[in-house]
Amino acid sequence: MSESFPRQQARTQGFSLGAPRSFQISPDGTRVAFLRSQGGTDPVTCLWVLDTGTGAERLIADPAALAAAGDVPAQEKARRERSREQAGGIVAFATDSALTVAAFTLAGQVHVADLTGQARPRAIGAEVPALDPRPDPVGHRVAYVCAGALRIIDLGTGQDTQIIGPNGVPGLSYGLAEFVAAEEMGRMRGYWWAPDGSALLVARVDETGVQRWHIADPANPGRPATEVAYPAAGTPNADVSLVLVSLDGSQVPVEWDRAGFEYLVSVNWDHQDPLIVVQSRDQRRMRLLSADPARRAVAVLREDTDQRWLDIVPGVPACTSDGAIVWTTDAEGARRLLVATPEELAEGSAKPVTPASLQVREICCTDGSTVLFTASQDEPTEIGLWSYGPDGVVLLTPEPGVHTGRQAGGTTVIIRRSLAEDGTRVRAVRAGRPDTPVTSLAEHPSLPTPHPGLFAAGPAGIRTALLLPSWHEPGSGKLPVLLDPYGGPHAQRVLAARGAFLTSQWLADQGFAVVVADGRGTPGRGPEWDRAVWHDLAGPVLDDQTEALHAAAGRHGDLDLSRVAIRGWSFGGFLAALAVLRRPDVFHAAIAGAPVTDWRLYDTHYTERYLGQPGGPDRAGEPGTPGTEGASPYQASSLLADAPGLSRPLLLIHGLADDNVVAAHTLRLSSALLAAGRPHAVLPLSGVTHMTPQEEVAENLLLLQVDFLRRSLGAAPPPAGQAV
Repeated sequence: MSESFPRQQARTQGFSLGAPRSFQISPDGTRVAFLRSQGGTDPVTCLWVLDTGTGAERLIADPAALAAAGDVPAQEKARRERSREQAGGIVAFATDSALTVAAFTLAGQVHVADLTGQARPRAIGAEVPALDPRPDPVGHRVAYVCAGALRIIDLGTGQDTQIIGPNGVPGLSYGLAEFVAAEEMGRMRGYWWAPDGSALLVARVDETGVQRWHIADPANPGRPATEVAYPAAGTPNADVSLVLVSLDGSQVPVEWDRAGFEYLVSVNWDHQDPLIVVQSRDQRRMRLLSADPARRAVAVLREDTDQRWLDIVPGVPACTSDGAIVWTTDAEGARRLLVATPEELAEGSAKPVTPASLQVREICCTDGSTVLFTASQDEPTEIGLWSYGPDGVVLLTPEPGVHTGRQAGGTTVIIRRSLAEDGTRVRAVRAGRPDTPVTSLAEHPSLPTPHPGLFAAGPAGIRTALLLPSWHEPGSGKLPVLLDPYGGPHAQRVLAARGAFLTSQWLADQGFAVVVADGRGTPGRGPEWDRAVWHDLAGPVLDDQTEALHAAAGRHGDLDLSRVAIRGWSFGGFLAALAVLRRPDVFHAAIAGAPVTDWRLYDTHYTERYLGQPGGPDRAGEPGTPGTEGASPYQASSLLADAPGLSRPLLLIHGLADDNVVAAHTLRLSSALLAAGRPHAVLPLSGVTHMTPQEEVAENLLLLQVDFLRRSLGAAPPPAGQAV
């Protein structure tokens, strides 16, 4: 192997470069637009179109040919950080309803491309820096945001008009998602075209009440600190409302009980009346609203409640062509699909159309009267692509793996990852025709093929993967153990997909038995499993990692439980530090990357969902985490008070430009450890955010972690010639 795996993984951005993504399908199913760079190490993403009849792929827009000069604007960088976008070039695009026109930005300039191939892409002279351009449904105009104002360009005349803006009011913007919407709710946009293109529904975001934090670059003291509006737990959120704006500039506010439901979760305006989802601050109530712009009225179609919290399900609400509304409900221990008329939803008579054995994950789209969705059946490590329509509930992907997809005009794009192959395989399926593959140009890992042993640990069936060195012979010697989890809400690590275990396999080949476990709170196991971490983000997740570790050792006698380390990033970093602080009898070293150490410093929507309001009432009669009996949920889940008990090696890593989990988390824990006289190591990453896209940083971080683990556990390097 001519190149080390850490270097290759960094250079290929986790083998994502060259892989097709972001699919949109024409209404007749004959064309599929998508993004892909021109090679496995090319970070510049291009726009392509696939002809589903011939299989031909046509390059529509190449940023290099468009020669757009200038840096990515700061607001666009922030949007990419929220979506964890690492590539450059055309990283997102929007189209008209017929998939004939696409709009995108390059260096803050709006470009449009003819997806039928009749004209070259061109800049349209929009104000700069422009954000989030979107054509109207008929392809005559393009809306975009600049300087907090929503503007529209007429593609025929070139006239550029501001239709609503802050008019110099500081802290006010129109048409963009606020921080928690983009970071936590999955809502990356802030305006929606009417189906006929005559008006737009626009989010008005007032951040004047949100506290300001300042993120400085200590390595460059001459640069001013970046000011961010960060709504930490217990502090004010942005004030978000909706305004209906017509093309003539007339404005009508859309009113709902914003005092009771301050979160704007999602909007769908695919049909006659907009559907709006709003959520209460404590996230125990969620309403589906129908807005009638003509009457300036909002009707409550449905209200869901839960004593703990309600999850936001991606893709809802959606609408079918016959007027049914797509929603989900938690019933009989499962997340289930609802497809019902507005009247049925309002009356409470809507019944689930999926069985309780199916855990619905995401609504992908609708195609006529068919709903395309992903779900897990029986086995949470596998995610299938399903449809619901005239033929009932149908599994489209019977083969094992992790699937998602899109569908329109009878064409289904199926995206598959599996344990049997590297990377992602994409194909367009159309009845009566052979499948049409979409080419992937991604590199293959220079790594022995991962062979994770997947099993269910303990009575709760914690889904766990065990990876051993490719060169290890059973019974040939004891292996130090490394737990490599995320372990918390929103992220699932143990999946029936080879790509999920590449880094874990490389770590195993450095001489470790690697254990990856998805404990309580991780997705895919149903509402009760998700909500088992309510008011306690520490106890259940740590107990489940310990359970999985001992189960793995029971299955394989070569695991050395006297040498156990744990590493993680973000929530996984919190879990790693938690492990050595509270269970040094089990965990002997930890690497905590970008850890949340004090939940009062994390954002409202995520933190308050699990821990409530800081200073709020605790659960009556329930004990705290061991060693913190009677403590509030925030105290019980904080690491700072545990600092005096550190007795194991701990490496803290943090990007100093991180605006999600700010560096104060690591610095405060380090200060508490120093005050208690507890030795530890801190690795600050200058200029690095919550992601680590820089090649040198990504590569060397892995190498430095392995060196720390070997020193901390007294582990020998792999046999000569076995390093990868």
